[in-house]
Amino acid sequence: MAKEQKINDQVTVAAQPSESEIRQLGQQGFKTVVNFRTDGEDDQPLPPDAEAAVVKQAGLEYLHVPVSMNSMGPDVVDRFREAYADLPKPVYAHCKSGKRAGAMVMMHMAVEQGMSGDQTLEQAKQMGFECDQPQLEKFVRQYVDSHTASA
Repeated sequence: MAKEQKINDQVTVAAQPSESEIRQLGQQGFKTVVNFRTDGEDDQPLPPDAEAAVVKQAGLEYLHVPVSMNSMGPDVVDRFREAYADLPKPVYAHCKSGKRAGAMVMMHMAVEQGMSGDQTLEQAKQMGFECDQPQLEKFVRQYVDSHTASA
């Protein structure tokens, strides 16, 4: 996946930005940064608290939704989706590689658009999100199917 992927005018999904890249996000027009990394992950230039401070210094909103394969559940996605609705757009969403951020954003959009789990995974693939984790793929499919049906 590229370092960043613009999904639409509202949201861009990316791999971990550096501190200097975070400082430039406001100049690029972003209003909010969403961090899906958990505290203490490998290769983390800034822990979430420090990243929050840099983001706020840059004049942007900050949302931290820690997601790991162990903690990823419907409640985490629901919490992100509820918060996302109120965030100033456009949003710059990231994790370490962009996979978790991509999955979270795609699940939100799919439910909003009434897509099926399979359609979501197909669209994600077309956009360049390679879901190479069967566990994540299964979760995305189940979450979207169960939430779209009840929407």
